[in-house]
Amino acid sequence: MSQYAVVNPATGETVKEYPTISDSELSDAIASVDEAHRNWSANSTLSERTEMIRKVGALHGERREELADIIVREMGKPVEQALGEVDFCVAIYEYYADNAEEFLKDEPIPLLEGEGTALIRRSSLGPLIGIMPWNFPYYQVARFAGPNLTLGNTVLLKPAPQCPESAEAIQAMYDDAGFPEGAYVNIFATNEQIAGLIADPRIRGVSLTGSERAGAAVAEIAGRNLKKCVLELGGSDPFILLATDDLDEAVEAAVGARLDNSGQACNAAKRFIVADELYDDFLERFTAAMTSTEPGDPTAEDAAMGPLSSETATERLQDQLDRAIAQGATVVAGGDRDGNYFKSTVLTDVAPDNDAYREEFFGPVAAVYKVGSEDEAIELANDTSFGLGSYVFSNDSEQAARIADGLDTGMVFVNGVGLDGVELPFGGVKRSGFGRELGRYGMEEFVNKKLIRVVK
Repeated sequence: MSQYAVVNPATGETVKEYPTISDSELSDAIASVDEAHRNWSANSTLSERTEMIRKVGALHGERREELADIIVREMGKPVEQALGEVDFCVAIYEYYADNAEEFLKDEPIPLLEGEGTALIRRSSLGPLIGIMPWNFPYYQVARFAGPNLTLGNTVLLKPAPQCPESAEAIQAMYDDAGFPEGAYVNIFATNEQIAGLIADPRIRGVSLTGSERAGAAVAEIAGRNLKKCVLELGGSDPFILLATDDLDEAVEAAVGARLDNSGQACNAAKRFIVADELYDDFLERFTAAMTSTEPGDPTAEDAAMGPLSSETATERLQDQLDRAIAQGATVVAGGDRDGNYFKSTVLTDVAPDNDAYREEFFGPVAAVYKVGSEDEAIELANDTSFGLGSYVFSNDSEQAARIADGLDTGMVFVNGVGLDGVELPFGGVKRSGFGRELGRYGMEEFVNKKLIRVVK
């Protein structure tokens, strides 16, 4: 089977295969993005680019049902969540269209001595490579390509191998929005071809959302070739509950934070750290709520969970769970699967010497821990190689602030989940990567902040 193919995880059916790009076609693609940057980007105005980006967003809105159906087929996302992903993309494109002028305006620098003026002028950096994951096929592209094309950077976009149909749909929207040849180019490339691309002197930067392994490989090649890179990698986000006036509300938030996208989100809550006086009640209610959410047909309007994205993803999660149990973890509930449909699972007794203590479970598996103090909660939360997001629930605002300050993560959400916004920077620290996407900071990553100093 071709490396790029749509295989419906709900049925196992191979819907369509797509050919990998040839080396000669890839050479043409590199030349096209380079030429587009030197000509189109240099000669187009910011106003012209923002209107095209706005049109891309509008096309997402016009085609939302068609686009949602595609990713339901490709990776099993429940249809209502698929529609929500498309709607979020509309908001992202509109945000950059609305705010690019403000974000990119000249920034005067007060001089400490001497006459004249100084300013920072923001301009494009050059052709970029975007390497995208399968779990949010439209959203991940929007938050990378949206700000960069508005800025004037041109884009080579490598989609996940299991998401070629959505990749073609995105290409069509950029073309239909008026972007010229070479501004945005989808490539069905191999990892070896991408390695060569990163080394190409015409490429100025690379952004990857994916695994630690992929991030390390990309960073190594980028560093060797002195290329800027942004990496958004895995996460094992803690959900810390120390005090609450409404335990049921906290449980509802915890389940939502774990099961969004069938548990396949890098910033999902995966480790639930609960104060000892709340632990027993929380575990009982959390387990009941988790197991009441059953995986089902992702095309159904009321589907809260679908299948995992592929047979490979399911086998990987099963292996992690089997090793966790063999190494002493207790399965409170769940642990069963039917094909790629994996039941919500709750674990306890995950000790530091268990592989599961260090790994990221990319699916509907939650580990619950008991702690006796704030300090113990922070220590446990930070005892991971990851540092993407985190969730803090407490009815004591001062306590919540102390914990938020103590967490070694790129993002902290207090007393709420699902609070991501187009204006809020997204990214992590440690092995969760570096750099930020979304908001103003998402437009600052691949930009030439050129100093212009004038004496008279």
